[in-house]
Amino acid sequence: MIFEWQAPLWQRALDRAERMPHALLFAGPAGGGKRVFAEALAARVLCASPGPDGHACGVCEDCLWRQAGNHPDLLRVVPEADQEERGEGAAEKPEGGKAASRQIVIEQIRDLQQSLTTGGHRGSQRVVIVDPAEAMNIFTANALLKLLEEPTTNVQFLLISSSPKRLLPTIRSRCQTWAFSRPPADTATRWLAERRVADAEALLAFAGGMPLAASELAEGGGAAALRRFVSDVSAVPAKAPLRLAGEWDSWLKSKDAQASGLDMATLTSWLQRWIADLVSLRLGGPVRFFPTRLSALQAIADRLSVDTALGCYNDITQSRRVAQHPLNARLFLEDMLLRYARSIQATATTVRR
Repeated sequence: MIFEWQAPLWQRALDRAERMPHALLFAGPAGGGKRVFAEALAARVLCASPGPDGHACGVCEDCLWRQAGNHPDLLRVVPEADQEERGEGAAEKPEGGKAASRQIVIEQIRDLQQSLTTGGHRGSQRVVIVDPAEAMNIFTANALLKLLEEPTTNVQFLLISSSPKRLLPTIRSRCQTWAFSRPPADTATRWLAERRVADAEALLAFAGGMPLAASELAEGGGAAALRRFVSDVSAVPAKAPLRLAGEWDSWLKSKDAQASGLDMATLTSWLQRWIADLVSLRLGGPVRFFPTRLSALQAIADRLSVDTALGCYNDITQSRRVAQHPLNARLFLEDMLLRYARSIQATATTVRR
């Protein structure tokens, strides 16, 4: 089932059911339910007898096959690492083997092309879900583009992207884009409250107003990790950045971090949000991500010059680009935290002089 804030988009899908474009691009910030909507639409397309509300019946043979995860006409193209995280039966690797790829590789598109050369197994309609669509290099993207330019009969492509600008312009031009905007704040807050999510408002702010992202953070142990992060980063520079880098390096290797999905890229993005709030305050704007830490952020922002604040943000933006695969995790953390600490210390020294 879709989420309540997606009702207008669902009605749009129902109104266009008989003349749906062959390729749709669901674009919007992460944590808004694009994947859930895509699965619901795929279920409707494949269902033998959708209900009055347009949703799949859930009891026909096609629905049972889909729910069992082996409907032959529902083709998902996702990175291998995401398959493992979702429990979609990725192949086992020998101990010490290569880590699962977080990219959609060209072999997957070639396999998809081969699958589409035959007719539908259960009916005339097939559905292809590409998620996330931006997780493709130029060669993989061009291979997908050929499929979109020469669509096979009765195939519905659903592309999901939180960063649509990273897609090839030619891919975007072959799809009809449906924008998944942030739900109204009161709707998102009520949805979290109904699920008894602790610190709902603070987590919703940190998640950029996206309720699913806030819920996943609370349920997956991320909220505790976030509290530790805030405590640690608030202590810099009084707490030596090199010492903190060592603690974070051990933290990222711990079972708790792995269980909650905390990795280097996530930790770097959190620091980027912290610095973004500093920049916003320095420019006279509001705190967006850490409203409960306003006093601590304000104390730091008051010591920052505009140039230093913007330079600090540029530094963390550069760091985030390589955070997924740093050559040396410990050195990466040391460099990132030293740059942050030096920005604060340099400005504080200037102010004292």
